Amino acid sequence: MIHNPVAGRRRRERFQAVLDLLERDGNELLLHLTEAPGHASDFARQIQPGDGDLVVAAGGDGTINEVINGLVAAGRPAPLPLAIVPLGTSNVLAAEIGLAKAPAAVARTLREGAACRVSLGRITGGGGFRGGASGGDGRYFILMAGAGFDAHAVAGVDPGLKRGLAQGAYLWSALRQVLRSGHQRYAVEIDGVRREAAWVVVAKAGHYGGPFVIAARARLDEPRFEVCLFAQAGPWAMARYAAALAVGRLARAPGFASVLGRRVRITAAAPGPGARRDEEPVQCDGDDVARLPVEIEVVPDALSLMVPRGGPYG
Repeated sequence: MIHNPVAGRRRRERFQAVLDLLERDGNELLLHLTEAPGHASDFARQIQPGDGDLVVAAGGDGTINEVINGLVAAGRPAPLPLAIVPLGTSNVLAAEIGLAKAPAAVARTLREGAACRVSLGRITGGGGFRGGASGGDGRYFILMAGAGFDAHAVAGVDPGLKRGLAQGAYLWSALRQVLRSGHQRYAVEIDGVRREAAWVVVAKAGHYGGPFVIAARARLDEPRFEVCLFAQAGPWAMARYAAALAVGRLARAPGFASVLGRRVRITAAAPGPGARRDEEPVQCDGDDVARLPVEIEVVPDALSLMVPRGGPYG
């Protein structure tokens, strides 16, 4: 079990409750506590097939992403199945697989869940990766990668505010991004076909930002992306997209389109007033990881993920 201990009292209590349930049932646990960015990936990279039955990532989606990158670096497909204890701000992967936060539900999935083979996305290029979790063959993700609005919002989050306000820090950064004067446009090449957008999300999973569904056709167990293209920029456009996402009507929003594909290239196209093409961030799984240009491809059958039985993947 690889655990990021930076959490509030309620999350610590929930994590301890999961540990107590597992130990009560006779499970043997080896706990690694992370101390800095990249530690979770380092721990996971050292794991060998005979080291146990299961690797557990206990933390937010960023910690889970680090563990995934370490596991895949250790051997593709990953040497052991992965399970999660959701302790983050949004817990998007937990929402995707239908995993409740209640300790009993988490412990039950660790003990009795179904193993689902999943595909990942891999980002290459990027002018050097950030965050310490990337290997020589790029940065892997299980949820999504994005350029434009959400990437700038993630890159602009103040770490101190994040510790104090949790999801509120992301909302504040998103608001500042909506109000900024410059808006870059992006050239998005999907399986060789070029398109253009003001914001792009390459979705491997359907969920986004927690309970919201951004890509209705995306699935973890399918070797493809749903690439979400937002044609419009500016405060009113972002407000319309956010409202449509919140009520489950994004597919009908003006200026929104989505395309299925396996290989995506994103570059900065013609900038709007005030945009800076040399500082265009790329986010994946909610972390600022790279700068444009990047190439993104599907890695089929990369990981075995423990999911709740009876859920959308179990």
